[in-house]
Amino acid sequence: MKIVDIEVICLRVPPVDALCVWGEDAVIVKVITDEGIVGIGETDSSPLVIKSIIETPNSNLACFGLKELLIGENPLDIERLWSKMYEGSNYLGRRGAGIHAMSAIDIALWDIKGKYYNKPVCNLLGTKYRDKIRAYGTFIPEDLPEGNKPVICELIEKGFKSIKFGGGVLGDDPDLDYEIIKAVREEAGEDFELQIDLAAKWKTPEHTLMMAKRLEPFNLNWIEEPIGSDDLAGYQSLGQSIKPMIAGGETLTTLYEFISFLDVGKPDLVQPDVTRCGGITESKRIYELSKKYDVKLVPHGFSTGILTAATAHFLASCETTDLIEYSQSKSPLNQYLVKNPARFEDEFIIVPDGPGIGIELDENIIKKYRVFN
Repeated sequence: MKIVDIEVICLRVPPVDALCVWGEDAVIVKVITDEGIVGIGETDSSPLVIKSIIETPNSNLACFGLKELLIGENPLDIERLWSKMYEGSNYLGRRGAGIHAMSAIDIALWDIKGKYYNKPVCNLLGTKYRDKIRAYGTFIPEDLPEGNKPVICELIEKGFKSIKFGGGVLGDDPDLDYEIIKAVREEAGEDFELQIDLAAKWKTPEHTLMMAKRLEPFNLNWIEEPIGSDDLAGYQSLGQSIKPMIAGGETLTTLYEFISFLDVGKPDLVQPDVTRCGGITESKRIYELSKKYDVKLVPHGFSTGILTAATAHFLASCETTDLIEYSQSKSPLNQYLVKNPARFEDEFIIVPDGPGIGIELDENIIKKYRVFN
């Protein structure tokens, strides 16, 4: 079996010249083989940048587009192809968007392998430890504090016992942060598991310490990305100073960045995104690293059903990791792109049991929201 083509599909809900928020765009990769098996992957990154990284012609021996590197290769040789992409795109990749693009392809290669052997990906990754994974719901908060109470009520009715919110206005104003979190806690109740994500908007350890102290009455489970991921000393100081767990890592790529983050930053939770950090292949390596540091791994994931399915397969193969993020975005890309999304039942995501990552795309949704053909 050989790879004969790689198709990059950019999707966007708002017009290209309008503001886009998390969940409203996506980039999908289809790896096509000569035996008719098509692998599906995605990355939560800038679609047009990813398209360029995959499709660009080479400039030199260390500056190839990923498609050019893979045409004619056996898609089942996943680890070898991961190394070939990493080395062949060294000048334009190595970190950031270069690894994001590799992540999408890596997921698609695992999807092909599962379809080829007629097995779910989790069964190809080693031991399958679980058929379902406890899920926490994530949403972007409403601007007004009281507007978040109906959202919480809806999530509780769905069966969630753990939630996280971030983005939007959270992090812009300390008083507004306090009031939003207060409103959410009041609606959720004292025993409900609650996390917040600042997307690095608190900026400094000093401000984070002040806010963590102020928010102590609301018993937060963790504070995610309060400061930029490059501030390793800041992460270390926060982990030593405040009660809520400090979480981060969604913006990091490759094992190398996670080594630095765990060794110096010393977070309480580490959060690689399977569609950014290097795909399923690199996620497994990062998981093994997290065990050495005795730090729990809880992946980041806020995009489409492709990401959710790929993450579920990864987590099903990890003995000590049992919590998955589940986007509650109202974007049609989150709700309808995958025709058979991983099911949510009684607080748990059910690991898809079909071949590969076990999902089917809705081509009508792709046609409706496709841009940059």
